[in-house]
Amino acid sequence: MAEQVPVNFEFRANQSFADFFPGENQDIIEHLQQSVRGEGEQQIFIWGAKGLGKSHLLQACCHYAYQRQRRAFYFAFTNRDLPDPALLTDLEKFDTVCLDNIEFIAGDHVWELALFNFFNQHRGLGHQLIFSSTQAPQQLAIQLSDLRTRINWGLALKIKPLSEADCIAALIFKANQMGFEISPQAGRFLFTHYARDLPTLWELLAQLDRASLAAKRKLTLPFLKQFLIPLTHD
Repeated sequence: MAEQVPVNFEFRANQSFADFFPGENQDIIEHLQQSVRGEGEQQIFIWGAKGLGKSHLLQACCHYAYQRQRRAFYFAFTNRDLPDPALLTDLEKFDTVCLDNIEFIAGDHVWELALFNFFNQHRGLGHQLIFSSTQAPQQLAIQLSDLRTRINWGLALKIKPLSEADCIAALIFKANQMGFEISPQAGRFLFTHYARDLPTLWELLAQLDRASLAAKRKLTLPFLKQFLIPLTHD
């Protein structure tokens, strides 16, 4: 019978380590890179509040693996229907497997058992497994005790939120990555008057980039205020 090939995942080209503003999380990046190279922890569990970049980091692990001719796979669980556990078929052969939002399988007996069996096969081959969750590993409502034990085997790293100053620096960093400039004053204005969570701000930067190109204007404070008025009154 032909080998089953796992489904392709959505590869986000702009979510590499180079595109990630670390703030106080540089140690997490270093641990992840060492793991993907096969020189560090075999299992890493990243946890923290929503919107801090956990998905970005897991995608970055896949970029990093591909650059080193290593096989990697990423999948994000959601609070909607879980996929068929057959998703895990043959993934034990991949050097690095990244499972995002692992908390959503908790309590699902079929998925817990499938992940337990996959875990043993994948680890037995010496490959790297990286989890992420909004909860610490010991807080997950995993019912299968053997799986709960194994998830707690690895290195658990809590991602730290950015300070206000770091958020503004991240805005400037992200704008530079997108190919345009934004001043510290403009970054502070956006953070103070529009949104304080980075995913929303990243989306806003993309809108601002398109708007400034269309208007052939720089991202000055007057332009930002003019652009944001309709957004804040929707």
